[in-house]
Amino acid sequence: MADEGLRPIIVKRVKKGHGGHHGGAWKIAYADFVTAMMAFFLLMWLIGSTTKGDLEGIAQYFKTPLKVAMSGGSGSGDSSSILQGGGKDLTKRDGQVKRGDVPADKKTYDLAAAKAALEREENGRLQSLKGRIEMTIETNPALKKFKNQLLLDITSEGLRIQVVDEKNRPMFQLAKAELEPYTREILRTIGAVLNDVPNKIGLSGHTDATPYMMETGYSNWELSADRANASRRELVIGGMKDDKVLRVVGLASAAPLNRQDPFDPINRRISIIVLNKRTEEAIMRDAGKLEVPVQEAGQVAAAAAVAAPAAKK
Repeated sequence: MADEGLRPIIVKRVKKGHGGHHGGAWKIAYADFVTAMMAFFLLMWLIGSTTKGDLEGIAQYFKTPLKVAMSGGSGSGDSSSILQGGGKDLTKRDGQVKRGDVPADKKTYDLAAAKAALEREENGRLQSLKGRIEMTIETNPALKKFKNQLLLDITSEGLRIQVVDEKNRPMFQLAKAELEPYTREILRTIGAVLNDVPNKIGLSGHTDATPYMMETGYSNWELSADRANASRRELVIGGMKDDKVLRVVGLASAAPLNRQDPFDPINRRISIIVLNKRTEEAIMRDAGKLEVPVQEAGQVAAAAAVAAPAAKK
């Protein structure tokens, strides 16, 4: 019986497993470090992307939070302070500004100055073209002898090139729209130069005021228009693009070059105008507004032909 009370004492030892070489505590420490670094860099990014006024408002909030709570707004710059957001004076707002207080910056363009600059550039281009044509006349023996019959000037419409008649040297055959050989040479030489500028071209034919009668009703108006169109064809043959022509008109003796003597041979001429942009736009704008029925336009043209003065060349 005594032996039954002496039972052996058994001690069980439990072996605890180790997570890796040093356990798992380092992972928790590393995660805390990464979280802290992320928060630090996020704070640096917020500070770098925040405006000066917002930073001052945040700083003032943490200094006196009750002021914002009582006055309202997202920062003390939105409160009732006269100098908003730490501005230096009443006219400057270097600190926080309410959204909508200051209008957004808008790029403004001086249209008048831009238009004037374009006109100066275009005028310089026309002056350069005038100089080139004058140089061509001086250096071309075939044209130099007709120098007195070539008049160049700058007008309100653009560069005007006029080929005029002389008493003993007409440009066209008598009372016809057929050009003399020397006139063809002049126009073809000019046509080759006109492509150097993007401007459109206008042509007008002119006659003197010598009267004559024809049974068919063909008058100075038809003759001047036909001569202008014949000149257009020679310019195109010389190399000018056909789509550069914007206007071809016949003015008969309505616009004499020599107003003192309407019978002067110099009034018989062809005017080539290198149109400036303003004149070109005016022509296109007026053409767009003109809406005349075909029948009415024919009646107007017939009436003009009957009323036109007759003159023989």
